[in-house]
Amino acid sequence: MINKKWDEVLKDEYKKDYFRNLGIFVKKEYHDKTIYPEYKDIFNALKLTDYDKVKVVILGQDPYHGEKEAHGLSFSVRAGVAMPPSLRNIFQELYGDLGIKRANTDLTDWAIQGVLLLNSIMTVVANTPLSHKGKGWEVFTDKIIEELGKREKPLVFILWGSYARSKKELIQNKNHLILESVHPSPLSASRGFFGSKPFSKTNQFLEKHGEKPIEW
Repeated sequence: MINKKWDEVLKDEYKKDYFRNLGIFVKKEYHDKTIYPEYKDIFNALKLTDYDKVKVVILGQDPYHGEKEAHGLSFSVRAGVAMPPSLRNIFQELYGDLGIKRANTDLTDWAIQGVLLLNSIMTVVANTPLSHKGKGWEVFTDKIIEELGKREKPLVFILWGSYARSKKELIQNKNHLILESVHPSPLSASRGFFGSKPFSKTNQFLEKHGEKPIEW
């Protein structure tokens, strides 16, 4: 349904009532309202980064709710779309951390390298943040985090903001690296996001465990 390994890992979730009900709800919402991302892009994060390819998880809450912004990857927008403030701050920290000046707002290249850009809630009504909260997405994505969290092969979880940090309890294997800070939003970035160096810390951990570092 989504991707080879993810389908094996999540096969029991697909059969559960909440997931079937979520599918019915989402299809009706797309029929009746303007919903982001496009229907075909909902599972982009899982399609681009299969279960056994995940090296890093960057967890967002729900998709951007402006026109053409969301495309199924947390914090990412496609080329030609105005850069959201949180992403601007992420790039500012990337420059401060590794000296990389990134202009490309589409983070697909990160996803292809093994960075799972996962939103906990995968759809949103236009201009209405958190409008699909509590509809079932969180149950599904908590399962994804839980399955990755008990994986034997070490990986990095990047949790920005109180919502993402609340998911830490789902990560059972203590060999994983959990990097926490405040959210990169302009409202909080100056209170501990800037200077947190998540990109260099991630790559140091990956190299220590014999993995190729991410080209950020």
